[in-house]
Amino acid sequence: MKILFASSEVFPHAKSGGLADVASALPHAIKEFEDISRVMPLYGFMSKKGLKKVKNLEIKISHIKYDVVVYTKLQKKVLTYFIEAPLLSSTQNMYADEKGDYANNDLRFSIFCNAIVVLSLELGVDIIHLNDWHTALTALYIKDAKLDIKTVFTIHNLAYQGIFDFESLQRVGIDSKYFSMDKLEFYGRVNFLKAGVFYSDAVTTVSSNYAKEILTKEFGCGLDGFLKVHKAKLSGILNGIDTDIFNPKTDKTLVYRFDKNSLKDKYKNKVEFIKQSTLKDPRKPLFVMITRLVEQKGIDLVLSSLKKLLQNKLNFFMLGEGGENISIHLEKLSKKYDNFEFFNGYNESLSHMAYASADFLLMPSRFEPCGLNQLIAMRYGTIPVVHSVGGLKESVFEDILACGIGIVFEKFTQKEFLSAIDRALKLKKDTKKLDEIKQLNMECDFSFEKSALKYIEIYYKILK
Repeated sequence: MKILFASSEVFPHAKSGGLADVASALPHAIKEFEDISRVMPLYGFMSKKGLKKVKNLEIKISHIKYDVVVYTKLQKKVLTYFIEAPLLSSTQNMYADEKGDYANNDLRFSIFCNAIVVLSLELGVDIIHLNDWHTALTALYIKDAKLDIKTVFTIHNLAYQGIFDFESLQRVGIDSKYFSMDKLEFYGRVNFLKAGVFYSDAVTTVSSNYAKEILTKEFGCGLDGFLKVHKAKLSGILNGIDTDIFNPKTDKTLVYRFDKNSLKDKYKNKVEFIKQSTLKDPRKPLFVMITRLVEQKGIDLVLSSLKKLLQNKLNFFMLGEGGENISIHLEKLSKKYDNFEFFNGYNESLSHMAYASADFLLMPSRFEPCGLNQLIAMRYGTIPVVHSVGGLKESVFEDILACGIGIVFEKFTQKEFLSAIDRALKLKKDTKKLDEIKQLNMECDFSFEKSALKYIEIYYKILK
């Protein structure tokens, strides 16, 4: 079996969120069992250093020809193909700039999808594993051309669907016969993600619980009815993390490396972290939040609770990027409170240091398809405080002794959130129990191996 894994972002080449981490780690796990390679765009901000030019392709969209150049790089036994093409590779960001989403994103990612199809034919792949709306049209192009290639489509976050105006159909070379409610039409517009769901042979989400949630009006983002129609081919597989990258025993970004038997060195990281921040007194419980500043992540709940939260004897560090108004507001609050610091932007090394230094990680998400932060935190002996939703509900438990112990609140309210903070502070005082939980979590297997085997099971199922 030959598989091509397609993603709009892959760490460390391009990253905006968890998709890049999954696209990095999952193919490596699958490679232990099956022949898999990977394909992604070569964006304008990416370096070609270390890449090998291997072929030129030509694709045609609405009678316009596009010359595509393909590069490769071998990483941990997985060969990655990089697609360089007009429009797709001419931007300095992946999806948007300071003005908002690029107006031609439909055509940019249609070019990518067409290139995936042509590359797949040249490579002779059996299955293309597509991820999110940026790759979704590939499934339609495959079916339209009646090609003997199966597709699996993974929804990482249903909130992002790739919705464009009706004229987009002509721009991306799709016949208007596909513009119907049961296919691509969505309130008079074109929905790329619907193409991935409708035309793929199997559809997955990144946790079993999220697969159930998206069938409801609350979490379905307007597609709950459509998804119910395709329920038979829908399943959920919980994400993992790259346990080589996220390993406190070998992590070169840390001042002090540690494992479950050397938690004193975890505290040394905390001392160093506090010293380099505006916060004071490492003996105080340290809460961190590493997030995008969007409603999904519960930033509104944090802001409304912040004054009461900071009245406790604790330190709170937030690393985040997103809307300018929220960033400015958080920077003002950071100056107002001496036990709160906000870092505007994203910094991979700083995030590792935050995981390694913190006592608790806050993840009060409104919805969370899977979430990786809670898995990374537990790997570093940091206890997650989470809203019981999506993949968080599957990976963090408060009242049972299992892999993934944390603090869990059920209702998305300020009262419930602050009560969870109080339970965390109470736990912090019980040093023996706290260390036992840290050690238990650090022993857990959060790798992608189990998930990889479940994906492989789906691959074989659709090949029958």
